[in-house]
Amino acid sequence: MLALSDAVRDGRIPDAEIAVVISDKPGAHGLELAKERGIETVAIERRGRSREEHEHEIIAVLRGGRVDLVCLAGYMRLMSPCFVEAFRGRILNIHPSLLPAFPGLDAQRQALVHGVKVSGCTVHFVDETLDGGPIISQRTVPVLEGDTVETLSARILEQEHRLYPEAVALVLAADQRLNFPE
Repeated sequence: MLALSDAVRDGRIPDAEIAVVISDKPGAHGLELAKERGIETVAIERRGRSREEHEHEIIAVLRGGRVDLVCLAGYMRLMSPCFVEAFRGRILNIHPSLLPAFPGLDAQRQALVHGVKVSGCTVHFVDETLDGGPIISQRTVPVLEGDTVETLSARILEQEHRLYPEAVALVLAADQRLNFPE
């Protein structure tokens, strides 16, 4: 979220603003950081509701804020079909692997267990599948001798902070080119 906020502020994502930051955890550090930057924040707790009930409330907030693009970051749940349908083609996610390799949780651990020599991160459109959807952009990170989950994760995170803003800018630029004047 901070990387995207910095990129909007610095003009690397031109003609954009962050309308709202939403978390299902009221005490989330990201909400505090967003507030410090003057970004609207909303905590929408799950409170034992079904995934669809919870997401309908999120959808209402996003539509109320006239959000054009939903950027997931650290949202560790599969989006329901109703959410995906509400924003189809307008939901992005970043994942710490070179998808389609190592979807889901613990991607860095999966990479180390499998002995890959290269890992990285992927920005993709979200669909109803786990870390599926069309890939927008990827960045590679070498897996070094002696890497741990923590060291590999740290190097991948550095690249995520560069890749996500680039991918968002790319998607928004493509969207603007497709919106021809009448």
